Amino acid sequence: MNAIIKRITAATLFLVTLSAPLFSSAPKFGGEGFEVYINNKLVLQRFGSQIDMVKTISLSQYSPGDQITIKYYHCGRVGKSRTLVVKDENNKVLKQWKYSDVSEPVAGMNCTMQDIISLENTSSVLNLYYSSSELPGGRLLASFTIANSNARKTNP
Repeated sequence: MNAIIKRITAATLFLVTLSAPLFSSAPKFGGEGFEVYINNKLVLQRFGSQIDMVKTISLSQYSPGDQITIKYYHCGRVGKSRTLVVKDENNKVLKQWKYSDVSEPVAGMNCTMQDIISLENTSSVLNLYYSSSELPGGRLLASFTIANSNARKTNP
């Protein structure tokens, strides 16, 4: 009986050791995170430990009528009192959007490229923040640069 228990224990330990690397490198979904889309194309996605890694997105190849959509994930819960804010490099609020509460856990928050481009003369780098009742302190999602923008050339 003792020999059987030792074999089962050894086999279990071997399988756990063998499978551990598989689970440690697997992506972790279902937690907190966000996605940034431009014209329904995913341009930025951050979840888990990557959520604080800020990416700078150049808007120079986009037009004023293009649409930006932000989706924020609160671990399967519905975000309430959702707000997007654009701040300059001195943390001054340049523009703010408030979004209605919805019943679905992940509802897109939209603005147009023109909304962002119109702030170009105010700052060379524009920082996009998200906040909600679940995240009252807010989170920096991305930075935008607009220099040499085609959108600026097409919309004097």
